[in-house]
Formats: sequence, C-alpha cells, structure tokens
Amino acid sequence: MDTSTGNATRDKLIETAKELFLSKGVDRVGVREIASKANINLSLMNYYFRSKEKLFETIFESIIYDKAIILRRILDSDLPLEDKIREYVDKYIDIVISDPLHVSFFISVVHRNYEIIGKMKGMASLYNTDIFVAQLRKESEIGNIKPIDPEQFYISMISLILFPLAIKPLIVERNKFNEKAMEKFLIDRKKVIFEMLMCLIRK
Repeated sequence: MDTSTGNATRDKLIETAKELFLSKGVDRVGVREIASKANINLSLMNYYFRSKEKLFETIFESIIYDKAIILRRILDSDLPLEDKIREYVDKYIDIVISDPLHVSFFISVVHRNYEIIGKMKGMASLYNTDIFVAQLRKESEIGNIKPIDPEQFYISMISLILFPLAIKPLIVERNKFNEKAMEKFLIDRKKVIFEMLMCLIRK
C-alpha cells in the first residue's frame, strides 16, 4: 500500500473516530460505525488499529497525553510556587486555545470505566502530582502561604481553567463573541485566574 494513501486512510479513521467519540461517548461507538462513517472497509480499519481501544489510545495521546506531560513537568519543576502556578495557568490556557477539543475529550476520558482508563498509558499525567502537593504543604508549614488542602487547590486551579471551555457556547452567546473575541477572553483569564489562586494562598 502506498505510504501517502495509508497515512490518509489512518488520519481519516482517527478524525472520524474523534468526531464520534466526542458526540456520542467512547463506549457508545463501535468499530463498524467508525469504519462506515469514514467510508473505509472494516478489515482495513483492523489493519491500522487492531481494536477500538488502540484507536482510542492513539486519539488520547494526540489530544491529551503529550500536552499533559508538558503540564506535569511544570508541576514537577523546581520553580518557586508563585512562578509555577502562573506558568501552569498560562500554558494550560494556551493549550485549550490551540486545541479546543482538549476539554471535550478530557471530560470524555475521565467519565470512562475506571478499570479501563486506570490502565491507560499516561492517565496519571492528567492529574495532580506528589511533588506539587509536597511543595504546597511545605510552603504552608514554613509560613509562606496560608494553610491549604492541596487537593482542593489543584481542583480549583483546573476548574477555573477548563470550565469556561465546557460552557463556551453559553459565553459566546451571552457576549456575542466571535472566535477572536473568545480567544482574547481566555487570554485575559490568565491574569484573572492567577490572581484568584494567589488570593487563596497569600497571607
């Protein structure tokens, strides 16, 4: 099979599966439906992806995993706490601006059967890290920040970042935003979110 043709077929399967997974949920979509919608023979789909799970993992890595690793590196870095929080917020918002599917797919992933997603490569990268937790606790113990539950703080941080994307249609409609205005709104949120988070922990 010609390499360019093979790549085009593979890409078409990925894009079709991505669309179906986001609209219907991963576990409500079968391989036959993916192949049919992509107008590709089922045996050819099985040639590229031995199972729906392999296809899902490929999409997961293209949308979530590589970016999650970048974010995890920030949390695990040696940066001072304030700089780390600012960089994490900035980078995460840059990611959701450049890849709007990130939030929808993230929600789709975390609502899957835990026995399935718990075994997937890189799932831990979607969540908090022990290093960041330890840093928050240490900063609190030495009196640099107010006492804070690290879990609550992390959940607050990612909620402030991701929720506007989850309700993007409502924000766009209420404010009559076009795509450029919505992007500016998200960029402006970098400072808003950072200041809100700092208010939680500054003494």
